[in-house]
Amino acid sequence: MFGLFKSASFQDAVLGELRGKGGYWRGSITLAGQTVPLLMAGGKDQPDAQALALAQSLPAQYAGFKPVIEQALFEHYEPYAEVEDHGVPKLTAASQVWPHVRLVHVLADEVDRALTLELGFAAAWDEEHTLGARFREGALLA
Repeated sequence: MFGLFKSASFQDAVLGELRGKGGYWRGSITLAGQTVPLLMAGGKDQPDAQALALAQSLPAQYAGFKPVIEQALFEHYEPYAEVEDHGVPKLTAASQVWPHVRLVHVLADEVDRALTLELGFAAAWDEEHTLGARFREGALLA
């Protein structure tokens, strides 16, 4: 009887078990030694094939994404650097952002009718927001 309320499960050779819940397929992904929640678009029985392929390829692509992500994070940081007491050391280069941010989620879903990959970051200088780096076809969206 309780099996009626159990969420659907999908086993992926790369990403492991994914569970369908709330309109997304949920699992986890490990990038640069950090495991975070993964959410993907999909249907009732399985994740969307393109979203799944995008998530599967992310670990191999992540190192190539990091320079553009760190530059965008540094540009977000710069206005906060002007505030004297914001609790984050003064950063002088984009590569210095990494000790002050952490990846909190990965999402593969349609945004503006196109499959998009979003990497969500928490930043020490902006505690009120999750900062999203969105990629489409391997390029960071402005």
